[in-house]
Amino acid sequence: MALASTFVSLAILLSLLLYCLNLFSVNANSYREFLQMGQSVRISDTLVSYGGNYELGFFTRDRDNSTKYYVGIWFKKVPKDKIVWVANRDYAFQTSSAFLTIQPDGNIAIRDGQMTYLVTNVPNNSYSNYATLLDSGNLVLLSNSNKAVLWQSFNNPTDTLLPGMTIGYNIDTGYTLSLKSWTSADDPAIGPYTLRFDSGSASLTVNKGSNVFWIDGNSNLSIQSVFNRAGLGQDDYNDHFTLPITSNSRFVLEVSGDLKYEDWSEKSKRWLSLQSSKCGTNNSCGVFSICNSQDRDPCHCLNGFEPFDGDSWRKGNRSAGCVRLNSLSCDTTDGFFRFVSVELPPNHANLMLDSLAECNHTCFTDCSCLAFAYDFVAVNCMLWNDQVLTLKNISTDNQDADKNRPNFFLKLAASDILTTSNVTNAASRLGNRKRNLLLIVILIPFVILLILLGLFVYRTRKQSKKGDDLLNFEVGMSMKVNKDSDKVTKVKRKEVKLPLFSFVSVSAATNNFADANKLGEGGFGPVYKGILLNGDEVAVKRLSKRSGQGWEELRNEALLIAKLQHNNLVRLLGCCIERDEKMLIYEFMANTSLDCFLFDAEKREMLDWGTRVRIIDGIAQGLLYLHQYSRFRIIHRDLKASNILLDTNMNPKISDFGMARIFSENVLQANTNRIVGTYGYMSPEYAMEGIFSIKSDVFSFGVLLLEIISGKKNTGFYQTNSFSLLGYAWDLWSNNSGMDLIDSKVDDISNKDLVIKYVNIGLLCVQQSPEDRPTMSDVVSMIGNDTASLPSPKPPAFQNVRGVESSSLSRSTGENISVNVVTNSIVEAR
Repeated sequence: MALASTFVSLAILLSLLLYCLNLFSVNANSYREFLQMGQSVRISDTLVSYGGNYELGFFTRDRDNSTKYYVGIWFKKVPKDKIVWVANRDYAFQTSSAFLTIQPDGNIAIRDGQMTYLVTNVPNNSYSNYATLLDSGNLVLLSNSNKAVLWQSFNNPTDTLLPGMTIGYNIDTGYTLSLKSWTSADDPAIGPYTLRFDSGSASLTVNKGSNVFWIDGNSNLSIQSVFNRAGLGQDDYNDHFTLPITSNSRFVLEVSGDLKYEDWSEKSKRWLSLQSSKCGTNNSCGVFSICNSQDRDPCHCLNGFEPFDGDSWRKGNRSAGCVRLNSLSCDTTDGFFRFVSVELPPNHANLMLDSLAECNHTCFTDCSCLAFAYDFVAVNCMLWNDQVLTLKNISTDNQDADKNRPNFFLKLAASDILTTSNVTNAASRLGNRKRNLLLIVILIPFVILLILLGLFVYRTRKQSKKGDDLLNFEVGMSMKVNKDSDKVTKVKRKEVKLPLFSFVSVSAATNNFADANKLGEGGFGPVYKGILLNGDEVAVKRLSKRSGQGWEELRNEALLIAKLQHNNLVRLLGCCIERDEKMLIYEFMANTSLDCFLFDAEKREMLDWGTRVRIIDGIAQGLLYLHQYSRFRIIHRDLKASNILLDTNMNPKISDFGMARIFSENVLQANTNRIVGTYGYMSPEYAMEGIFSIKSDVFSFGVLLLEIISGKKNTGFYQTNSFSLLGYAWDLWSNNSGMDLIDSKVDDISNKDLVIKYVNIGLLCVQQSPEDRPTMSDVVSMIGNDTASLPSPKPPAFQNVRGVESSSLSRSTGENISVNVVTNSIVEAR
């Protein structure tokens, strides 16, 4: 009897196993969640692929206060990533009661009680169907009877081509598939641009209506070279393109008609834009120009050139191209400007010459030659004689490819050479004695300039008694933390190498520090946006002669930030210390600083709850790195909303380390007689007694966290019974009304317990006593743990102190909202 029972149990187990294997027969192990017949995905629900790559759910673009709900698929690993597929792009639902379901007839539909939209239209059958989201981003509808694929979203593309997806003629469906742009960034309805594959010419085309907007012809190498690198090809029928399943890339047809090729970077956790059709057509910006597809406005004149028609150029018509600022003289004063990582224009002549020097000499001695390039692999000298069509900047991380790519040398007049860098002069290769004498005469001013520059540097070093410049910082074994500290912090001797930028290059990048390039101004000085010769956007922080800050603050900031490497800290690219100038060059942050969004009535709406949580988490990670995981323990001392910068994806980066201080491992706090920072973010022990530690930064973080949640400033905040945001938050918390602190502009909260948790953490950080406050390690642990119970906070500091405007602490001149990379810290004596 026992044997029979065991046999029955094994049979049942084997049947279940066979059922599971059969259930996963389509693309096995590539999905984990199913939508069965009769089940629903509502507004707050999502369907996640097995590996967690993609997510399906409802989304809305509520910018015009008319809520419209769509069902879409997005890349789950990036918060607020682009929607890669839309089910009902031309049929928005107006109510939050909408849901996605599988109807009794086996079709996927969206319903809200008033309207039904059929996503699929497969024949009715007697078997129940189910749907699943594959890890490739493909939504499939399958039959429960034989697991046959009845419908898939890959056969109904919108504006994004994913690996495994096809455009062109589809043999399975008999339809010709294409990508269609959105109408606008907020409207997924079918827009005016269409991407098709032309099987006759084996090329891609973007059409605007019946007109060809862009074509990937044989002479256009930008997108075609991407296809080649991705391993794309046609099958034997030569009637469609399929992006390989093994690819980590995607193609996106933008609202503007621009076709972008993006690649997923696992290291940086974001999509990198590798190519764009902005620079896809030959001579897209006109003659003597360069096209950078990474820029919003991709067209620029080459060095030494200006737009032929300035008005037309500013209006976007670049067909006339650019003209020289100064004519060539066709003598030894002319020289060459070198471009690297560019795609060469096709209109050149070819000569088989043995070396770069011969190619240089050939072009230099020919008055009609305007530019040259030398291909070492093909032993080929390329010469441009009449005109130079548009060059194209190429972004690549492949150093070997860049090494073998020919450099492009553009001939310029002597006066233009003096204002650019990377210039090579070929005149020294001529044996003519008269020309050599002329060259010597030309070099004399440069020699004199070098001598004067040497004297200037010597005098500057002697006056300032700074034996080390920004190129080679050294931290001594017994270096004092700062001149206002009574304690000495010893750190191991280290050397920081920081690139030096010439004043000429920085001036050229910022258009001679034009007002139009000015991003903002703080106590340190103005901040300018600049574009380097390689097309990279930068922010230049220039020390003002009137600034209360100087060499010590600049040196301190450069010393610290050059040693720090973290995704949530702003990156320093280099510095400039020429001509009595002191400048720091940073990576450019496209979305400026947090205060510009948080304290602006209109922009605050762009900070939805998910974005605010991501910003809080990022700041916490950056502070934890400073306090615990960097080379030294660093106290920022001026953490505030204007010192949190936001990149293109609204990821936070901590900036402004001019007031930061280094602690050794055995030092926990320090005293100062010079209080620096911003009132409202200062801890009580620092504002009143000059004591600062990692707990001072924790207090500032707590203030910032409550500001992010509420959308209100701590200082100048007034309520009937509360004089500050901290007091207001405490009153709400004490009355079990913590949810009331949330910004009224935030309406996408699905988990109210999460809001309460963040309010709790904020109040723990702003407690009166430093001993009661958590460390940043504790804070990060609290944020990441959804199950652990948090301790109850004690009343916050300054609870009964009036706002800055009326308190005894209000000796500051006020805080300006910053625009970009570096903000000034308010410095006040006690």
